[in-house]
Amino acid sequence: MKLTHREVSDIVIFEPKGKIMGGPDATLLHDKLHDFIDQGKKKVVIDLSKVEWMNSTGLGILISGLTTMRNNGGELKLAGVTEKIESLLTITKLITVFESYDSVDQALESFK
Repeated sequence: MKLTHREVSDIVIFEPKGKIMGGPDATLLHDKLHDFIDQGKKKVVIDLSKVEWMNSTGLGILISGLTTMRNNGGELKLAGVTEKIESLLTITKLITVFESYDSVDQALESFK
């Protein structure tokens, strides 16, 4: 997985690309989230539109990110969820846990 990020106002947008399968990916997102929390940035959108595939460890990374943000008074929302990943979220009932939006713009708007 490649992970880039950008900021719009006080909202951080993570843009993972490729496959999310754990290993170094888990540490990467976790460390970046903590860096932003330390900077007082507590609104995060993860744009999943370029993620080809995700396994159960990948789901765990998302859950861990959500928990980290909530425990620090922040929010984490998903955007651009592909059909494959939406199916995975539905099967695991995580679709009810995450706020999910069709586009990054909609997710950004939801913070207002």
